[in-house]
Amino acid sequence: MAIFKPGYLHIERESLGPHDFSYEIVIKYQVVQDPKEGKSMQFDMHGQINGKDFKESFTLPKDMAFDFARVGFKIAVKNGMPKDATIWSMHKQYDAMFEDVRKQLGHELGDPVKPEHLE
Repeated sequence: MAIFKPGYLHIERESLGPHDFSYEIVIKYQVVQDPKEGKSMQFDMHGQINGKDFKESFTLPKDMAFDFARVGFKIAVKNGMPKDATIWSMHKQYDAMFEDVRKQLGHELGDPVKPEHLE
């Protein structure tokens, strides 16, 4: 199951057996003004993975905010999500979130990325 609303994503998966995994993750996000980077997007994640609760936040500068899925997945893996888990079934919600992040930040296709963010 996945629910997307601007600024909010809720994803959930029930375990299909004793060797499977489950999760319920909520991601809320909003534009913030970072003193060093300027306009940025803050992501707050919480929920449970295989019955273990977690809560983490991260902030990405405007030019790197579209990397949210990679960063969020690393947090999920750190908290018990299998490294080989696939989330392709939520592609529609991911695309909607990507577009919402772009609109909220006023990012246009082709806007440059700061070279120091690629290191």
